[in-house]
Amino acid sequence: MRIHEFSTLPGFVDGAPLAAPEGPVLELVDPATGEVHGRSGVFGADGVDAAMDSARRAFADWRRATPARRQDALLALADALAAHAEEFADAECRETGKPRADVLDEEIPFCVDTLRFFAGSARHLEGRGAAEYLEGHTSWIRREPLGVCAGITPWNYPLMMAIWKIGPALAAGNTVVLKPAETTPTTTVMLAELAASVLPAGVLNTVVGDRDTGRLVASHPAVRLVSVTGSTRAGVQVAKSASDDLKVLHLELGGNAPVLVFADADPVAAAEGVLAAGLLNAGQDCTAASRVMVHEDLHDAFVAELVARAKEKVTGRPSREASDFGPLNNADQFARVLGLIERLPAHATVETGGHRVGDHGFFLAPTVVTGLRADDEIVREEIFGPVITVQRFSTEEEALALANGVDQGLASSVWTTDHARALRVGGELDFGAVWINTHGALVSEMPHGGFKHSGYGKDLSAYSLEDYTRVKHMMSAIG
Repeated sequence: MRIHEFSTLPGFVDGAPLAAPEGPVLELVDPATGEVHGRSGVFGADGVDAAMDSARRAFADWRRATPARRQDALLALADALAAHAEEFADAECRETGKPRADVLDEEIPFCVDTLRFFAGSARHLEGRGAAEYLEGHTSWIRREPLGVCAGITPWNYPLMMAIWKIGPALAAGNTVVLKPAETTPTTTVMLAELAASVLPAGVLNTVVGDRDTGRLVASHPAVRLVSVTGSTRAGVQVAKSASDDLKVLHLELGGNAPVLVFADADPVAAAEGVLAAGLLNAGQDCTAASRVMVHEDLHDAFVAELVARAKEKVTGRPSREASDFGPLNNADQFARVLGLIERLPAHATVETGGHRVGDHGFFLAPTVVTGLRADDEIVREEIFGPVITVQRFSTEEEALALANGVDQGLASSVWTTDHARALRVGGELDFGAVWINTHGALVSEMPHGGFKHSGYGKDLSAYSLEDYTRVKHMMSAIG
């Protein structure tokens, strides 16, 4: 790939690498070692303008591409990503610290599947049937692309979040400018370079840089939709800037998922499921099973099982086959999670973990904290680390009050053998996803998105494709 020829990571604009102007650079740090492994450029207004101009020019043709043509391009991109999986896994692991098997065997195949799903969806846009709703006139609906879409992606799933944004956007006929997180930009630039072999120049562009670069992208007048995956704070900032230009917003923000474990649940199965979903990607997942509420009759047995299994989990470098999860992504996030643990109230108990592992990198031991209350900081804030908190409840009503009593509303789960309870409680949970006796499973066909401070809009599924279109009513007099 041509981007590897650059000593400082460039952007990729109009089908070719574009170096940022001479000036400040960002050091890219390997979170497994804490050492600098590369550098990235920082795009300013001129570079962002170039990317937007390219996307705007490309839109004139891409919007008119037939669904079959867009499908062929996305299928070709999926095949190319699958063929370059090893190279993408190397780059992703270097910047995220994830176990290589997680990236190569799970994340990249899901990325390929998502592209293939949206390739098919490009040929299946739905609308109300043409009919004579007014006498002497025929009405019908057109679904049209919006134009240039800006995507701002996080550092926890750099490649996957880029795919989740370009899949529906390109399938619907939009063009895209992506801005990856400053600590994990490489695979996004690689993706744009790979796409240049199957897409017209300018359909997919990537700029690199810091938060100022992101603000330039989100506020640019060429952009009609801004899609952000990130913190609630970042989403609010983008929403404020986008309001000046009435841009469409697609926001997938913070999580803080509740897990309700009722007395009739299997404590072993529940503990296994919670631990898997709580420690995945070192807990740096917006759906992480980090906030567990257990019925008082099962509490002690569940905690004993959870703690015993947590003590068996190993954090380590991507190359270590025995590693269950890797480090936190960066020094700021590492300090933030340690701060939450250090500020635990006196009534909380750290059952296991709560400390750094090793002298290098940003590794944190798997941590379980009990004795917490609803108003504790570590309960109300999204942790985004390998930390699982546990609270007791005595009634179904109390469980729901604890679960819904936070600002976020992305994902949740219910663990019970009572089917009626599962449906009843699931209907009352104020979250965009509810899993029953499992947690965290995703498929391309089903929507992913939240309520309240977790944002609005859906990733994945046909609902996501609709978010990247506009609806036009057309009417013709027929007599």
